[in-house]
Amino acid sequence: MSRINHIVSTIATRIESGQLSTGTRLLSVRAAAAEYGVSKNTVADAYDRLVGMGHLEARPGSGYYVAVTRYASSPQRSRDVAQAIDTVSLLREQLVQHYNVRVGDGRPPAAWMEKFDLNRAASLPDIDDGITQGHGYGNPWGLKPLRKRIALMLAERGIQASTDQVLLTHGANHALDMVARQLLEPGDVALVDSPGYYPLFGKLRFSNVKLVGVRRLANGPDIDDLQEKAARYKPKVFFTQSLAHNPTGGSLTLPVAHRILKTAAQYGFYVVENDPFADILPTDSPRLAMLDQLERVIYIGTFSKTLSAGLRVGYLATSPALTAAFCDLKMLTLVTTSDFVERTVLGLIATGQYLKHLRRLKNHVERATQHALRTMESLGLNTPYAPGGGFYLWAELGAGQDELKLAAAAAKEQIFLAPGSLFLPDQESGRHQPALRINVAYADSPQFVAFMRNYLQKN
Repeated sequence: MSRINHIVSTIATRIESGQLSTGTRLLSVRAAAAEYGVSKNTVADAYDRLVGMGHLEARPGSGYYVAVTRYASSPQRSRDVAQAIDTVSLLREQLVQHYNVRVGDGRPPAAWMEKFDLNRAASLPDIDDGITQGHGYGNPWGLKPLRKRIALMLAERGIQASTDQVLLTHGANHALDMVARQLLEPGDVALVDSPGYYPLFGKLRFSNVKLVGVRRLANGPDIDDLQEKAARYKPKVFFTQSLAHNPTGGSLTLPVAHRILKTAAQYGFYVVENDPFADILPTDSPRLAMLDQLERVIYIGTFSKTLSAGLRVGYLATSPALTAAFCDLKMLTLVTTSDFVERTVLGLIATGQYLKHLRRLKNHVERATQHALRTMESLGLNTPYAPGGGFYLWAELGAGQDELKLAAAAAKEQIFLAPGSLFLPDQESGRHQPALRINVAYADSPQFVAFMRNYLQKN
């Protein structure tokens, strides 16, 4: 332990244990230096850290005093009501992570993610982006060399886009939020996958946008349902995930993709295609943006699913005029995204670390998916959507099963489940087959398998 850390730890422990009470004046920097046998600079640094931690208060001309700290008592968490019961609670559990077994999680386990050499990534030569580096805001469009690299990635997927058609965002959710703000007003109708991406539903409801679900079939959105609802509701936007769909895991086929775009042209709505697993999927997969070439499609990608949730870098690509409008909105609402994080992501790509990671991640997903399918079959659960290469399966329960009752029982055993009803835009409909979203990484957990086998036998 360094000398600074030793001083910080010693004083913090004395404060937290009550040996130093609120308002107590600490030794002067000079006296503390003599007490600890260190330099005055070392003590000054330690005191500054304690101020930053909220333990001390600096009073100019007087010294350092134990700060007034009040910690609100946390209500005791009731395990039997801690299951995901709505959009916010499901998202909260994925972020806070109370449970040991995380079958309902949206992320892979930490063991699937690499320990990247960030120092090597950051040691690339300085990148000339035409913007002052280090302490400036950065280009509102995002780091230009990274946008150039993304444009090349899109070209590999058959999507032709100039650098000025690529806008960097704070992850895919930020991109979705900007689309909703730019294209939709309160009272407008948006079509969404049903089941579909539940955080999007929360954003749209928050903006007082009317959600209308389009049934998701094994080969993609139900075209008959899409056409009927487009004619009835006159939507402005259809939000969909073509490949490795969240939550079902399935992917659309080329004929379905063609008919979606034909319907969009007929009824005059935009299609927002979210493609979070693109980097581990075949480049020639049937993407709407590839067929449309960004005329009516707004294409959204991200590094958060396949690289790191902590490196919040995503992007959207669409027509030049619409991309420019999104950039203006980004400046008004966020100013810009993190130049530092974008340089880190570019460094991981440029040093080859990201490519090596993607190869390993794809192997993890393929192996786990096969294990998960066998596990679901052994439990007697139907998986109607062929897995498309992402993290999820859709496991149908018996017609008489109660998803929330199942989730509550699992919570008591420290197992986190994601009930299928939470992925429906209309949770009150009650017309769906009871189901669970299964994260393939956790599906063969012995604790989960034993719990499910016991529960299904009794119910």
